[in-house]
Amino acid sequence: MASHLAFDLAEHGVSTVSGLARGIDAWAHKGVFTACERGVARPQRRSQSVAAIGLPIGVVASGLDVVYPRENADLWKFVGEQGLLLSESPPGTMPEAFRFPMRNRILAALSEVLVVVESRTSGGSMITVEEAQKRDITVMAVPGSPRNTSSAGTNLLLQQGCAPVVDVQDVLVALGLDSRGRHPRVFDVRRHPNAHDVAVLNAMCGEALTLDQVLMRTQGDLVATALALGRLESDGWVVNNSGWWEVLGALPAAGYGESSG
Repeated sequence: MASHLAFDLAEHGVSTVSGLARGIDAWAHKGVFTACERGVARPQRRSQSVAAIGLPIGVVASGLDVVYPRENADLWKFVGEQGLLLSESPPGTMPEAFRFPMRNRILAALSEVLVVVESRTSGGSMITVEEAQKRDITVMAVPGSPRNTSSAGTNLLLQQGCAPVVDVQDVLVALGLDSRGRHPRVFDVRRHPNAHDVAVLNAMCGEALTLDQVLMRTQGDLVATALALGRLESDGWVVNNSGWWEVLGALPAAGYGESSG
């Protein structure tokens, strides 16, 4: 299911973010690899972002030079060459156990929709679910047999109200895309940024800034700020011109990103 779903998403121009670990992670990227081999997911213009053309994004728990697990070496190479390979750890960092839950928060933050294909009631996937829910990111799950303990977590998520995923159309609907992977024109508006992203936009004051300059103004965390800029670019609020981040159009109206309670 992971491979087929990732292939179909790539065909519709939707990128798959995964952890490049064994099992579901690897199968997801294998699906994107097959899509690239068949030419249904490939760069169209140099100006297009990875997320706009259905290419793979991998977030790993080691340094980028420490391939783990070794059997995924070809997938690492593929993701690094055709998509985006990310790590918050410096080169040489080994994949210690405590780094995987830390990595999962980045996986969640990069996602517009989190799809849990298979999971027990505890483990890495459920940690990613918690991180996604903290960020108000939609969580979906693939139904599984009640006799399969590997689907106990996904079935629990469905019981708790998460939307089911039977095929790619379910995910496209959650993303607000039509059957061609495009936003319907009648709803062609920019998604409202969250409070943190609004703070980044306000700090830029409509100027073109480098990442370092944005960091100096916000006094924020490097990873969080880079992820915020990535989300803002994906949603059409900013554009990256050769390392210079520029705000597009008017800033969000007051109140966007604020929570009520």
